[in-house]
Amino acid sequence: MKAPPDDPPDPAGYSPQRQLSRDERAVWDHVARQVRPLQRRSIPKPLTVAPVQAPVKASAPARRVPAAPLVVAKPHVPAVPALAPLGRRERTRLSRGRNEIEARLDLHGMTQMRAHQALAGFLRRAHHDGLTFVLIITGKGGPADGERGVLRRQVPQWLSLPEFRSLVVGFEVAHGGHGGEGALYVRIRRPRPGRL
Repeated sequence: MKAPPDDPPDPAGYSPQRQLSRDERAVWDHVARQVRPLQRRSIPKPLTVAPVQAPVKASAPARRVPAAPLVVAKPHVPAVPALAPLGRRERTRLSRGRNEIEARLDLHGMTQMRAHQALAGFLRRAHHDGLTFVLIITGKGGPADGERGVLRRQVPQWLSLPEFRSLVVGFEVAHGGHGGEGALYVRIRRPRPGRL
């Protein structure tokens, strides 16, 4: 019995049994070394909610219970610490000189913009340096400043802003010996380890 004839030769010269020539092998190796695998994109898996089945009673038809609503978690945003007034004991110790006022900032004669910038830089330095109590002098204001003085009104509002609450624990009006209503005792928040 005769063996069936082989398939007709491929016009491109390819045959499953044919071996690559030395030149073809060199070209193939060169191309294979330059090829990099594609990066796979991670495809998010679809959310699946398992249906909740009510217990089946023989006498009543099964009721379909709606699936629980999908709850999407909100990204974690660190809370801005709340301000806390200085304790009575701390205020007394400051007014009597038992607690040291470690730095002072005098805002007399500054415009609001310049005073805000000076206050921000001063509080950042005090926080970075690990100071505990500082004194901010706003001045009481006079007839030219209007009814109470612009900085005397503005500085407590600024200290309550989120940008300063990460630096400040709290503040109180200073004792008469340190400027009274024209100055503020400010307690600086301690820096967290690794954040200096």
